[in-house]
Amino acid sequence: MTFTLNEIALLLIALSIGLVLGLMMSGRGKYKRYWRDEQLAHRTAIQDRETRLAAANERIAELERQSRPVGPGTATAVAGAVHGRDDLSRIHGITQQDEITLNEAGYHRFVQIAALNGEQEAALEARLGLKPGVIGREEWREQARLLEARQHDQHAHLYAHRTTRA
Repeated sequence: MTFTLNEIALLLIALSIGLVLGLMMSGRGKYKRYWRDEQLAHRTAIQDRETRLAAANERIAELERQSRPVGPGTATAVAGAVHGRDDLSRIHGITQQDEITLNEAGYHRFVQIAALNGEQEAALEARLGLKPGVIGREEWREQARLLEARQHDQHAHLYAHRTTRA
């Protein structure tokens, strides 16, 4: 028995149609269920995001209600903080960005740096992104004492060679 090319083509088409119909019938709607489950999960995720966003906006509004307005005393306090501070970047090892971070942390004067204890030193190192012990190795406290005492020549003599962080 021999088949012609047309008969083989028709046989392949019939097999393909049968395969497709068989796959469609065997699923019994499981793909529809998968689709519905995925849509439900997506809707739930969107609702969760909207809920978190609404809660965050409510918290922002609450904080704005609690914050005090800028009053006449605020300008005086800011001016005092700006004018009542030392140039901490004169301490070798403190960059201008470090000085800004120190000022934000409440350190404005050499005497404050000179009075640091071990716990404050560790907190500042973490805040500045320094390795533990850098403040001690660079002798920030000793430098601050010299600068506070206006011993600029001695400070320059002892610490002029130090330009990089250990």
